[in-house]
Amino acid sequence: MKRLIAIELQKIWKNRASKVLTIGYFVILSFIALIASIKFNIGTFKIHFAEMGIFNFPFIWHFNTWMASLLKFFLAVVIVSMMANEYSYGTLKQNLIDGMSKKEFILSKFLTVLLFALTSTIFILVLSLILGFSFSSYTELSIVFSDLEYLLAYFVKLLGFFSFCLFLGVLIKRSAFAIGFLFIWFLVEKISYGFAKFEIFDRNPMVDKVYAFMPLESMSNLLIEPFSRLSVIKNIQTAVGENNVKDFDVHFSSIIIVLAWTAIFIFSSYKIIEKRDL
Repeated sequence: MKRLIAIELQKIWKNRASKVLTIGYFVILSFIALIASIKFNIGTFKIHFAEMGIFNFPFIWHFNTWMASLLKFFLAVVIVSMMANEYSYGTLKQNLIDGMSKKEFILSKFLTVLLFALTSTIFILVLSLILGFSFSSYTELSIVFSDLEYLLAYFVKLLGFFSFCLFLGVLIKRSAFAIGFLFIWFLVEKISYGFAKFEIFDRNPMVDKVYAFMPLESMSNLLIEPFSRLSVIKNIQTAVGENNVKDFDVHFSSIIIVLAWTAIFIFSSYKIIEKRDL
């Protein structure tokens, strides 16, 4: 396995665009820390994000993982390009000539996806601990290490999303078209959900249960936006008469659905490579 990962990392590192995007991704992730310095005044109303409790334990686990998940498209481009370059530069055929089996080839890609997801999760873990101990009002260990399921949800979300990107790269061969298809798939899920929910079935909750099995929607359900949990947001909602109660928990069923999609994407990628004339 080390040999397979080493081969893939070497390919990425020798590609200038992939190297820049990968480094840029982790640099931008660290910019989450800059949120602590944001202060602005609206008349007599003063806002300082760090004082709003966004870096309090255990809320920080939810906030940081959700924020970081918005940046996953940087690595999505790397993963799609990683696969597209195999066709463009003929390295896939060369790897097979050199003795690598098609199963090992897909395994090497999946291990790279796994490594990206794991590295990103560890990065957010360390960043959250630094920010939490710097700004949190609660630093008791029992509080610090509660709600760590958000890190698990973040890891599974990245793993599923990157596996989807890998599948599109294998299927479509061209990175620009693969990224375009990803965006179109996102729009199809969102538009069809809105049409079904509000036009056809008149807000029937069954629509949510059905769409929870869609690939991108199931990944989105792992981490719900965290801002509604903040007391200042709750106070504003109460003041305007809104009583929108959200379920912010990480559900085991959501994790299983995304892992199932991950397995489907990787297996489908292998089958395409296995049957395709390279």
